[in-house]
Amino acid sequence: MSYKIIGKYIKELNFNIPNTKTFYLLSKDIVNYKINIDIKSNRIKHNIIEILTSLNLSPTKENFEIINTKIIFATIIELENDKVEKSQLEKIILVDVPSKIYGELRRIFVSLFENSGFKDVKISENVDFLSLYNMKKSQ
Repeated sequence: MSYKIIGKYIKELNFNIPNTKTFYLLSKDIVNYKINIDIKSNRIKHNIIEILTSLNLSPTKENFEIINTKIIFATIIELENDKVEKSQLEKIILVDVPSKIYGELRRIFVSLFENSGFKDVKISENVDFLSLYNMKKSQ
């Protein structure tokens, strides 16, 4: 391993259900929403990188109520040496770190829904970040 996690925190959290109608429709049609995952990174110092992993929910069909649910989870890593190849760094950012923190991020996101009265939120317990990475690379 050429890095270590030195910190992690919730950088941003939005959970907005605009009205009762939206709540009622969402509770009936939660299966018509999908989870989106996005990963970005920022170099803080020469060997310190912030990796932002975000989850949000969006409708799979048109004419569904829009809710604003998004969590951005920041993970700060320290590279153990200065000579990390670009391809290795990309894999750390897009595969290794998200794979390590996804369980915690998922638990937080699901907890928000469950504590808001939504019991049928199905968010995959596992995400194959390596397959997603390889698929993106082959495009």
